[in-house]
Amino acid sequence: MGKTIYICRMKKVGILGGGQLGRMLLQAAVNYPVQTAVLENDSECPAAHLCNYFVKGDITDFDAVYNFGKGLDAITIEIESVNEAALEQLEKEGVNIYPKPATLKTIKNKILQKEFYKKNEIPTSDFIVTQNLQELNSHTAFLPAVHKIAMGGYDGRGVQVIKTKDDIGKGFDAPGVLEKMVKIKKEIAVIIAVNDKGETAIYPAVDMVFDPLLNLLDYQLSPADLTDKILWKIEAIALKVVKHLNSPGIFAVELFVDANDEVFVNETAPRVHNSGHHTIEANFSSQFDMLWRVILGYPLGNTAAILPAAIVNILGAEGHTGDAYYEGLEEVLKIDDAFVHLYGKKQTKPGRKMGHVTVLSKQRQQLIHQANLIKHTLKVVSK
Repeated sequence: MGKTIYICRMKKVGILGGGQLGRMLLQAAVNYPVQTAVLENDSECPAAHLCNYFVKGDITDFDAVYNFGKGLDAITIEIESVNEAALEQLEKEGVNIYPKPATLKTIKNKILQKEFYKKNEIPTSDFIVTQNLQELNSHTAFLPAVHKIAMGGYDGRGVQVIKTKDDIGKGFDAPGVLEKMVKIKKEIAVIIAVNDKGETAIYPAVDMVFDPLLNLLDYQLSPADLTDKILWKIEAIALKVVKHLNSPGIFAVELFVDANDEVFVNETAPRVHNSGHHTIEANFSSQFDMLWRVILGYPLGNTAAILPAAIVNILGAEGHTGDAYYEGLEEVLKIDDAFVHLYGKKQTKPGRKMGHVTVLSKQRQQLIHQANLIKHTLKVVSK
């Protein structure tokens, strides 16, 4: 059997969006023969200085995305809110898009995403599609529920918990989905890579702990503490999601486990994801390395864990807006087996993702202890 020969031609790959996900993707790109380009409106964004070519432009604008992509071999995204019509046209002209525009269109609209789960018999919470606040007011019998705006929600924005009819005013006067509230025992994320041949590589499931006020990932533990039976169920459901999405790329499937150990898909992200940041240090092939393998046509990497890990998100402190100052950074840098990632954002504001810290340890209790220590030590404040 002959060996596969890889021709090291420098492919040109573009990233739509220049935030921290783009930054970490570019940090992994240096290991491969690839020329990188970033399209982003902010010329001082976290990814701007790490790419070969930076283009200032609006990722939601057809002409900006189309003109950016015309000379590229491939394009990927770091946020869903991009102009998929331009991506569809580029795809017709031979540019490889990760994920496919049709898949992106399904996922970026919460209504289409929920209907996709229902159509493909993927377990998800019951839901009602609503077009406006008046319509939402007619579904009080469905409460308690969670109202999600169909388009534009991100990082906790565009989500409101509606427990009683008195909370209806918190909902969105725009198309959205009202999802029946699940009694959650655990929130789990699974990241799966899919190459152009349809082959998959699945990362160990992780436990996600959310900040109830900001609805952002507070910290996370890998691997998740699950019985084999529940883990197998989670992996089977997550694999079914990506199989039916029918696209190469990397996908983060977020799931709930309820009090009866039933599993429901919450949401899917068609890109590298916050729940996979620990893979940079904790797994043989990180989610960022894996996406480059998919885009460049290399074999899928090894998803196995090197050590258990915890991630702590570093968020802008309440009451602080302005030039960012990292209080307690020196103390955190002294912690053994802690890896600090600052995203290079000059300005902080309450709840803004400014960085993360990954901790490695064989002892789960030690991970929880260190995560809480870091959370209370490292603060992003304004000068």
